[in-house]
Amino acid sequence: MFDIGFAELLIIAVLGLLVLGPERLPGAIRTVSLWIGRLKRSFADIRREIEREVGADEIRQQLHNESVMSSLKESEQKLRSSVDNAKQEFKTLEHKANDSLKENTVAPPQYDPLEENTVAPPPKPASKDETP
Repeated sequence: MFDIGFAELLIIAVLGLLVLGPERLPGAIRTVSLWIGRLKRSFADIRREIEREVGADEIRQQLHNESVMSSLKESEQKLRSSVDNAKQEFKTLEHKANDSLKENTVAPPQYDPLEENTVAPPPKPASKDETP
């Protein structure tokens, strides 16, 4: 945790022996050990709680994303069905229009080449008796 080696521990023990003396050193070591244990437990509890909260947030985010995706899929399906219905109606109208055009078409006049070459009879001259 603190990355303390054996040499550092030995120096701390010697300093503690000199400062506290031999009769109070074991009690001080016990007290320090208890405090270190409490700190470790409290840090572990805090870490677990944070992980739980982060995990809950991730789960909430995933649930939200899934609900958004499902609503998008529903919207996509509705849109596709609307488009398919519109296509079907358009095809039906197109077929009806084509059928009615086929029924109502007038046959083009037959071309008669002799009719064009024939000359219409000249108009009759007006008689003198007919005065307007």
